[in-house]
Amino acid sequence: MIAIIDSGSTKADWHILQTNGVSEHASTTGFNPFFQDSDYIFESLTQQLNQASWMSNLEQVYYYGAGCSDDYRCEIVGEALRKLFPQAECFVYHDILASARATCGNKPGIACILGTGSNSCLYDGKDLIDNVTNLGYLLGDEGSGGHIGKKLIQGYFYRELPEDLKFEFESTFPMNKREFLNNIYENDKPNVYLASFAKFISNHKTHFYIQNMVNQAFGEFLDRHVQKYKRHNTLPIHFVGSVAYHFKGILSIALRERNLEMGIVIQKPIDNLAKFHLLGDQFVPAEQV
Repeated sequence: MIAIIDSGSTKADWHILQTNGVSEHASTTGFNPFFQDSDYIFESLTQQLNQASWMSNLEQVYYYGAGCSDDYRCEIVGEALRKLFPQAECFVYHDILASARATCGNKPGIACILGTGSNSCLYDGKDLIDNVTNLGYLLGDEGSGGHIGKKLIQGYFYRELPEDLKFEFESTFPMNKREFLNNIYENDKPNVYLASFAKFISNHKTHFYIQNMVNQAFGEFLDRHVQKYKRHNTLPIHFVGSVAYHFKGILSIALRERNLEMGIVIQKPIDNLAKFHLLGDQFVPAEQV
């Protein structure tokens, strides 16, 4: 029995593959080893999984996680998993590899994440061969939920929102400046808080201001990341994440403006990722509707 986990900073999806072919699903909060340590991850998972029946039967655990960008960060998560599943082999990978495997399968392509945060990679069908550095929510995360949330808040406080959108914003978020800033600078997950504004943005995505703002954010991501890869103008560019999924129309425009080829767009990679592990070379990625 194996467990495959895809974890963003906000939420983690679990797919349990049993030896008899039966699958189970679970979800927990997401983790990011830049913000949480091993003890926090272990205690949180212990509480949330609550001794699920399959936990003691796992033989292998494959964890793909946000922030697992180097050996040190991977070990933070790995320590928690080994403590939680002492009988299992535990493998920890960056979540960008999950995106590549779920969208490219065994073929070359460029895989991107546009969710709470953002990332990208060039994939040769087996391995990641290039990755433009992701500087995180303070300095990067272009095109992500956190990035467009930051742009919305900036637009509000810099008095740039059109009056109708300003009214909607104040009706939805009746907070003063101090409350906004406290929620950002005194929050243990500031990136998640900023990304929470993506729902408001999605609810108003037909508004010209929002369309332009999101298009600019996607443009920054494509210009600063995707177009730095060799063969970016000939390979399909695939996307994973809620922001890519819910703003697919605007994303397709930003790609078309740069003569880039859109590949498949999926909200969550977990089902495709499970098929990748189950089918191996026979796996063919499919877009999820």
